[in-house]
Amino acid sequence: MTEYIISDDLPKPAGPYSHVAKAGGMVWTAGFGPGDPTTGEVPDGIEAQTDATIDNVERALRAAGLELDDVVKVTAHLQHLHEHFAPFNEVYARRFTGSRPVRTTVGSDLMNILVEIDVVAVTPK
Repeated sequence: MTEYIISDDLPKPAGPYSHVAKAGGMVWTAGFGPGDPTTGEVPDGIEAQTDATIDNVERALRAAGLELDDVVKVTAHLQHLHEHFAPFNEVYARRFTGSRPVRTTVGSDLMNILVEIDVVAVTPK
């Protein structure tokens, strides 16, 4: 059975999709950017946007009863890959301290944000 979650603690989906899907012990999140869930405001700079984006990923995981240590795969999209990879990576390393999930980081044409992240996690046994 698949469970789809939309959380009031996250920015409203920008389209017809859920924040989180759970099935067979696996959890997938939608892609999250740095928008504040209450105000919609986006902080300035790649470091602040990376922190805010990971905050949103954490909120999504909490809605599924999980945390960052349960993440096994991260996909990160950067608006300016060459310019922002190093500062993004510094924030990422500070936030993902317990586990080191596999990760793909790509350059993407994002809409008015510098970073977007989605993750795959597993539920603890």
